[in-house]
Amino acid sequence: MKKIVFALIGVLAGVFMHTGVAHAQASGVAAAAGASRLDEILARGTLRACTTGDYKPYSFYKADGTFEGIDIDMTESLAKSLGVKTEYVKTSWSNLMNDFVAKCDVGVGGVSPTLERQKHAFFTQAYMIDGKTPIVRCGDVDKYQTVAQIDQPSTRVIVNPGGTNERFAKQYFGHANLTVYPDNVTIFKQILAGKADVMVTDASETLLQQKLNPGLCSVHPDKPFQYGEKAWLLPRGDVAFQQYVDQWLHLARATGEYQAISDKWLK
Repeated sequence: MKKIVFALIGVLAGVFMHTGVAHAQASGVAAAAGASRLDEILARGTLRACTTGDYKPYSFYKADGTFEGIDIDMTESLAKSLGVKTEYVKTSWSNLMNDFVAKCDVGVGGVSPTLERQKHAFFTQAYMIDGKTPIVRCGDVDKYQTVAQIDQPSTRVIVNPGGTNERFAKQYFGHANLTVYPDNVTIFKQILAGKADVMVTDASETLLQQKLNPGLCSVHPDKPFQYGEKAWLLPRGDVAFQQYVDQWLHLARATGEYQAISDKWLK
């Protein structure tokens, strides 16, 4: 009888021990699941931002190895609110999503929210409404008012690779002579030089580029071909960090900080 009792006690002890281990493991998983990127950034002391550096006025990589632009100033503001330093990771539009997921806390620099990107990341609330519109030589403004006018075999459309500009061009300009040009900084000079006729990009970029390149004109930037937005990439599934960044962005807009930064680069 004693042997049976001891055996039962051993079995029950094993059950309780197993249950305790399982509970501890579950608690550990729950604790890990509750950890936020926000906590990681605070502990690390740096905010890592992926950006292409080829998209004025949002992000531009300078010869001295630093970045400037609307989104760069805003990234510095977010880092200051967190009490951390910034670390920029230069990427390209083609590699943006892969680099962001692997290396960064935020993705900035005039990023347009798309459902395809949403499969891999979250977005902040939009901070700018935008949309695709043409930029052409000023003498050709009347010639390229509509998608149909641009989508002709005689029209030389030029576009930078890897982003929403290329996707738009390939979707709507199937009959035009389309060239994918690798440098989004010098691409507008190609139009000025007569090597291309039209680029369709975000209206905000066309407004800046017509100032930087006299002889180029934005075509109806107040009435773009489609609706678009600008927002930042955030890690998928991290609600705590998203709520912090959205609240910071809300306050930056409400207090006029964002508008002051935007005006600095656009006016």
